[in-house]
Amino acid sequence: MTNMEQDRWSRVKGRLRSSVGEDVYTSWFARMDLEGVQQESVHLSVPTRFLKSWIQAHYAERVLSCWQAEMPEVHRIDLTVRTAMRCAAPAKEAVAPLDPRRAERPDGRHAPELRATAIAPVSASHDALGGSPLDPRLTFGSFVIGRSNTLAHAAARQVAEGRRGDPVMFNPLYIHAGVGLGKTHLLQAVTWAGNSGSERKVLYLTAEKFMYGFVAALKTQTALAFKEALRGIDVLVIDDLQFLQGKSTQAEFCHTLNALIDAGRQVVIAADRPPSDLESLDDRVRSRLAGGLVVEMGPLGEELRLGILKSRVAAARAHHASFDVPEQVLDYLARTITHNGRDLEGAINRLLAHSKLNAQPVTLEMAEREVRDLVRPQEPKRIKIEDIQRVVARQYNVSRSDLLSSRRTANVVRPRQVAMYLAKTLTLRSLPEIGRRFGGRDHTTVLHAVRKIEALVAKDIALSEEVESLKRQLQSE
Repeated sequence: MTNMEQDRWSRVKGRLRSSVGEDVYTSWFARMDLEGVQQESVHLSVPTRFLKSWIQAHYAERVLSCWQAEMPEVHRIDLTVRTAMRCAAPAKEAVAPLDPRRAERPDGRHAPELRATAIAPVSASHDALGGSPLDPRLTFGSFVIGRSNTLAHAAARQVAEGRRGDPVMFNPLYIHAGVGLGKTHLLQAVTWAGNSGSERKVLYLTAEKFMYGFVAALKTQTALAFKEALRGIDVLVIDDLQFLQGKSTQAEFCHTLNALIDAGRQVVIAADRPPSDLESLDDRVRSRLAGGLVVEMGPLGEELRLGILKSRVAAARAHHASFDVPEQVLDYLARTITHNGRDLEGAINRLLAHSKLNAQPVTLEMAEREVRDLVRPQEPKRIKIEDIQRVVARQYNVSRSDLLSSRRTANVVRPRQVAMYLAKTLTLRSLPEIGRRFGGRDHTTVLHAVRKIEALVAKDIALSEEVESLKRQLQSE
């Protein structure tokens, strides 16, 4: 890009900012880059397909008019997705209009045509099914395996390598983990691998996209076609299920889930918690989800964090050959950035930016300065209700089934009340959810138990010490 083109691009961005306002510009145009200018067309790029689609639908005229104010001879804007251009390697890069039926403007000229680069066949076929955007980087090849994710990875590979007609080993496959631990990476890897060189149709949808598709189908009276299209999928992959809301949407999801499983089609789901903790979902959905293989991806251990860092450095070096991170810096990052994988990737991006923009080598001192806000205090252990029931049962020499039973003897009632109290104080579960996990009790029973133990702890030193001891056991196990 020449200096003249850069100056024009700066002026166009200024016009665009003035035209749409600072908030809109920051939301939709801040990450748009100029790739080149030809005789009558301008080539722009954005980092995601969602941005491309939104700009095409809402701001095509605005972008073209701002360019025409600088270059009246421009009649077309070509918009591509950077991740697609730089990460995919199609045999032949063909550029075709997203909508060949362009509407004419009142002056008789065609409306501006924003075009997308047609990338790998896998992505094109997935888009044709109406799937959520896929990141070409999220494949099995780039997934780093460690002790906390070995089972989830193996199960995902098993699904991806299956073929149409093969018996389904576990259905649904349900993967849950906290933020940034690799759920989305695995689900997109299943989609990439499953659609590559296979006759199967593998569709990746976020829960939000599923809801949007269902609501849109209802509004346009095409709900039947929407249902038939989903139920014709061989492998349905749903991400972020915890965001699925709405009674009618959940009912349709349940029907789709049942139809696919009953037909021997594979379903893969990810969420941030196990099925039993998805309180917003219908009991029937939770029960069906729990009936498959439920796998938790645990926190990233230091060895796995180091592996992820080395993988990200290698990926960055493919585009920046001189980028190097000393071993002691990697050890420091792996030891101190413990929250999730996204923080690790963010740390490498910061070091790369600092190294390139300031033309300085990466040192331990520089790393400590650049990533200090990513070094977070160690989070307390996430305690589950099952853990509380197990520890309390052991402490009071009763069984877990006793705690869940309807028995009212003194040697069971007190431990049950203590367990309910700990569940309320050490977890984020609601009173109705705690009651359900203690044999289907009403939330008022849980509230009575909590208040009872609170009152006793305030005046009974022995019980207070017992409760504190139980808390310490739960935190340390």
